[in-house]
Amino acid sequence: MAAELVEAMNMVKSFRVSDLQTLLASMGRSKSGLKQDLVSRALRLVQTEYSPELLKNVRQLYETRYPKASAWLAARRPDTVPVTYPGLNSSPRSTAQGADYLNGIPKPAPPPAAEVKLVPLPFYHNLETLLPPTELIAQNSEKLQESQRVFDLTPSQVEQIRNSSELRPGMKSVQVVLRICYTDSIGVQEDQYPPNIAVKVNQSYCHVPGYYPSNKPGVEPRRPCRPVNITPWLHLSSATNRVTITWGNFGKRYSVAVYLVRVFTSGELFNQLKHCSVESAERCRERIQDKLRFDPESEIATTGLRVSLICPLVKMRLGVPCRVLTCAHLQCFDAVFFLQMNEKKPTWTCPVCDKPAPFELLTIDGLLSEILKETHEDIEEIEYLTDGSWRPISDDKEKERERENSCTPDYPVVDICVPETNGHSPAHSGINQTGKSGSNGSSAGTGGTSGGSGGGAVVDLTLDDSSEEEGGAEDSEDTDDSQDSPAPKRGRYDYDKDLVTAY
Repeated sequence: MAAELVEAMNMVKSFRVSDLQTLLASMGRSKSGLKQDLVSRALRLVQTEYSPELLKNVRQLYETRYPKASAWLAARRPDTVPVTYPGLNSSPRSTAQGADYLNGIPKPAPPPAAEVKLVPLPFYHNLETLLPPTELIAQNSEKLQESQRVFDLTPSQVEQIRNSSELRPGMKSVQVVLRICYTDSIGVQEDQYPPNIAVKVNQSYCHVPGYYPSNKPGVEPRRPCRPVNITPWLHLSSATNRVTITWGNFGKRYSVAVYLVRVFTSGELFNQLKHCSVESAERCRERIQDKLRFDPESEIATTGLRVSLICPLVKMRLGVPCRVLTCAHLQCFDAVFFLQMNEKKPTWTCPVCDKPAPFELLTIDGLLSEILKETHEDIEEIEYLTDGSWRPISDDKEKERERENSCTPDYPVVDICVPETNGHSPAHSGINQTGKSGSNGSSAGTGGTSGGSGGGAVVDLTLDDSSEEEGGAEDSEDTDDSQDSPAPKRGRYDYDKDLVTAY
């Protein structure tokens, strides 16, 4: 064991800066600093946490740099200690394939995936990198895998955490977070959890965000992949912290990283937005004029653009109008509500056009802010004109409100029946829109009234002027048959005062 320890220390002393950084990062140590600091940190790591896995990492790095150095190692090691190295003369190709130097030792942890870059998060400001992005490597063919990472906290980092303010009881503003993403070197990677994930910190399982149920039919629940706060389970001392990640191996590659971060609230982000990203009213007018500029090739000339003063997120009047610089529309949404929504459920999507709305592209509309101060709260919509001016749109709203509040109907009431003197209602009454009976109502039909003087007149609505002569002939024929079967005449009926019509 002593000989192997001396050998590992000699190898470390011959490493270059890149090798030292790779070794320290693979074991969860900081890789920042000068070469002298890196060498002393790596030697201290070998002395304090010597293990077969660490020795294998050191050998692998050394043989990649010096593939044929058996004679050099023999000269450097003590002569009194006979040590054999079965894999020392192996080529870099066999080393890259992961040849085992000691029986029964699992494959070493891979070097950090330095090319993987995680997307910056608005609510998290990175203070230090405790563990750079390192790929999770499957140790066998099982679907459920387990990987372990270790790192230490310096006294200054511990003080930062302890002296930070509280976001809420039990949650500090300076945190140690775990981030997982796809292993992909193209572009920046968003946080993405592997299936069946579980995180254990120093033998205690920590909370991983669950799934959000969807209120849309047929849409599966979505899991918000955000940094995992592991601060409550850490040793805030010089003791080594161990993070064990259980994950499902289903073909995709994942990388894990650990950062010391400062967490912001939605109020703090709003203050940044208010002081650093406000578009002036003059620039907003220029934008409106550009949109309304006359286009000779267009068949329809646009003379105005309507903009609602109601926030599409909460259906309330805008407080601080905000929009995305890359969006083509002039419609705004409320900045305060938008930041609060993304603090709870980060989507960073424009509520107007559903395009990406990252924090760095948000801006406050200076012109609409002035309009909101100048207009009454009843004004819910305005129109921008071609010269950059604007006008409120309230005529339609006022008319609709007056019509709803008015008790007078919009159309005249037509009385279609008048009760008779005996309390019965006639089938049809010759009443016009003014409520008075027609002047010719009693002579509309010769046999249409009953014998009483108080009887109501019945109007034949089926006859017109051209059928008066035909009506006389039909009267004579009906009179002849009335003795045998008193059938009612077409369009004219006799009613008894004691009978009530069903229609």
